[in-house]
Amino acid sequence: MFIFRPKVTGLRHVPSNGPVIIASNHLSFSDSIFMPLVVPRNVTFLAKSEYFTSPGLKGFIKKITFIALGQVPVDRSGGKRSEAAILTGLRLLRENHCVGIYPEGTRSPDGRLYKGRTGIARMAIESGAAVIPVAMFNTAEIQPTGQVVPKVRRVEMVFGEPIYFSGDSTDQAVLRSATNQLMEKIAELSKQEYVPN
Repeated sequence: MFIFRPKVTGLRHVPSNGPVIIASNHLSFSDSIFMPLVVPRNVTFLAKSEYFTSPGLKGFIKKITFIALGQVPVDRSGGKRSEAAILTGLRLLRENHCVGIYPEGTRSPDGRLYKGRTGIARMAIESGAAVIPVAMFNTAEIQPTGQVVPKVRRVEMVFGEPIYFSGDSTDQAVLRSATNQLMEKIAELSKQEYVPN
């Protein structure tokens, strides 16, 4: 980790206890490695189940890495499966875990920040968890998609102030508004172009 000389700003914003959601932009597979290493709490990501079932050597490395980092596989392909992922997140938050989520749902294909999924807002409202917006920098250059061995470059992370959401978690308009607010904050921190549609 030290060879990447992490520059971290705002880590004091992460509450030392209670339910927390860390919501980050997503540029590279290595985001899920660098960020949990600097947070003073265990960060449990709701990771795509494909990370645990990919074939070949690269798939095996991903699986072992995610298991070692304590990640939870979830099927996010839609419908009842997405609901199961949200329920898993809510269970972890009720147990006062720190949960990591990429609101975009997947890595950015071009470095821009894309529209967030509303499940994060639902989890925040129903659990009362603080949501910490995070901006990751340089990880796409450190480990581009498809590259197993990372390049040595400086990684940077900016943690924003906690956001608390309230309202009717069954109202899609409430969830969309809260999610948009979060994504705008991540865009502000990351300086990425935001694509809201």
